[in-house]
Formats: sequence, structure tokens, C-alpha cells
Amino acid sequence: MTAPTARPDRLAADTAMGPVTLDVADLAGMTAFYRDVITLQVLSEEGPVVTLGRGRTPIVILRHSPQLRHAAPGSAGLFHTAILFPTQTDLAAVLASVAQKAPQRFTGSADHLVSQAFYLDDPEGNGIELYWDRDRTQWSWVHGQVEMATLYLDPNDFLRQHLTPQALEEPGTSDAEVGHVHLSVGDTRTAKEFYVDRLGFDTTAELGNQALFVSAGGYHHHMAMNVWNSRGAGRRFPTLGLGQVDIELPTGDDVGELAERMRHYGVQAADDGRTVSFEDPWANLIRVTVAGS
Repeated sequence: MTAPTARPDRLAADTAMGPVTLDVADLAGMTAFYRDVITLQVLSEEGPVVTLGRGRTPIVILRHSPQLRHAAPGSAGLFHTAILFPTQTDLAAVLASVAQKAPQRFTGSADHLVSQAFYLDDPEGNGIELYWDRDRTQWSWVHGQVEMATLYLDPNDFLRQHLTPQALEEPGTSDAEVGHVHLSVGDTRTAKEFYVDRLGFDTTAELGNQALFVSAGGYHHHMAMNVWNSRGAGRRFPTLGLGQVDIELPTGDDVGELAERMRHYGVQAADDGRTVSFEDPWANLIRVTVAGS
């Protein structure tokens, strides 16, 4: 079976994720963590805002917000930011950095059939996934849904197979990008109404009423929503953690069509002609912009 086919009310096939903005209490400490442990480069520093990424690709934007407090347990918000690396060697280099500099932050690993992934938390409790995708020709689609699983993946064996001396010496030189963003939400039915029926993603996998995976263009998932830690959660109050999720569309016309669709559904949105911003049902802020802008 093949991936879902595009429809006029769907997001463009080459939709991609942009950087994730985090509101943080300790800007210096969090900057050091993403720079030295996750091996991202500081791309810009503008007062209370630090942008980190690879090359010209921003991945994480840290916004100093010391007036905020941590969210209460069970709240909606960020489950993890998933950083995609182009090769297993590039992924192994970052995994080695985590093992050497912050092993206590490591929380697990898994082979998901479509990808290989390693998980950790940053010093303020924001989830991070580091992953590599198998080629799309190796993904299996059944009745329009992609087959994913959670199989054991030994991190030490992965390092033995894929880490090279050069990658170990220069772990921050490869490309990387936000591959997907996973949210904690109150319920998946409401998430599907918003992210699929209104925003225009395709459903690529569902785990009962526990988790929903959505994408554009036949990717395994650009976003996911689960209730594992947050079932029944209501709208968020301003807290440390997730500040904004960026989605990048290919053209201004694509952004305009989305803005019009959200207005049709009565979703309040800020639209300046280049970007459109709105909140999901849990007050997670989503900003949609033109790729490269």
C-alpha cells in the first residue's frame, strides 16, 4: 500500500517543521546544554533569545522567561522535539556526546521500523528525540497507515556499529533539522479534529485513543499527539516549556490558503500576510510561515 494521496484541503506535500521555541528559566545553562551536549551551533543571540541549529537551519529557539514557572504534572504541552540526522553516523556522534557529557539525561531508545531513535530530557525537563530515518522505500503502509513499532534498540551496539573517529571528533558538522514535534494533549479525538480536519495534515497512524500521528506528503509523521501523561488536560497557562511550534509551507499561497481555511473553521489567527499564528485546543501556539523566510 502507498501513503495517503493529497487532497485540496490538505497541507502541501513538501510541508516541513521549523524550529521549536522553548521558554526557559536558565538561558545560559540551557544554551550550554544544546550547544555542548546536543552539539548544535549558536546561530544568533539577540538579548533574551538564543537560536541554535546546524548550518543555516534553526532547530531550537531558547527564550529567557524567568518569570514563568514549570507546568503542573499532567499538563498539555511538549512531549518532545525530534531532531532528524541524515545518517546513522551523524546520529551516533550526538548520542556519544550525550553518553559522555550528560548520561543522566538519557531516557531510552527504540527502533520504530521507519526510524531509529534515542530519547532524553534537557535540564528543564523538555523531551528530546534524536533520530535517523530509514529510506521511504523501506516503510510499509497498510490501509493508508504507516507501520511503526517500538522495538528494542541497544544504544551501545548502535555506537559500536556507526560511530567513526572523525564523527566523534567533529560531532556538530553534519546537517540536522526538526523532523517532527510530539505534543502532550488532553484527548486524541479533539487533536484529530484540529490537526487533521482543520489544519490539513493526514492521519498516518493511531494508537486507539492514546496517540495520533499526522503528516503531509506521506512522511511517517510531522506531528504527534498523545495522552500518556496528560489525559483530560485543559488549556495551558503560560509556563516554562513549549513556547511555539513552527510549521513551514512551500509558498505564500499555501500559507494564505491555510489562513483562509482556519478562518472558515472559526479558529482565531494572527495573519500578517507572511505568517499565520493560532493556538490549538490546549493553547499550544502554532506559527505557519513560508520555508526559508
